[in-house]
Amino acid sequence: MLCRVEIEGRIPVQIGISRRDLKRAAEYFAAMSSRRVCRPFREVSVILQDDAASDEAHRAVMGITGATDVITQGFDAMPGEEPGVYGELYVNCARALSAAPKRKGWSPAKELLLYVAHGMDHLSGADDHSSRDRAAMRRRELRWLASLEATNMEEA
Repeated sequence: MLCRVEIEGRIPVQIGISRRDLKRAAEYFAAMSSRRVCRPFREVSVILQDDAASDEAHRAVMGITGATDVITQGFDAMPGEEPGVYGELYVNCARALSAAPKRKGWSPAKELLLYVAHGMDHLSGADDHSSRDRAAMRRRELRWLASLEATNMEEA
């Protein structure tokens, strides 16, 4: 069963990705995360933000001041819901626009997708508190991005 993904907020045109493609990528990353932990991802909201909204969410969710790339919040199933992973990803579009030019050959769309992959990885229980864990997450997320790109190329 595919995870239900909702995209909330506006995608700045400069990012260069459609809502449909973003949703499809989020569903793909949810499936990869689900497979990694053998636990079904049921429903995830991807909330697109700017720096001001990211700062507000960062303070509300984690008690940390300042904008960031992605904030992940997981929830337990409500009574009557199927067991599995439910959550919200607060994804900073402004950060994707400013960070992408600093990476050679990297688009704002790819940066945004990296944030979504990273958030889904966190929803599966991965953490990046140590440099070793952070490196493992990044390798996995880059594999997912490459696999998504290969899948999209095959379908074109």
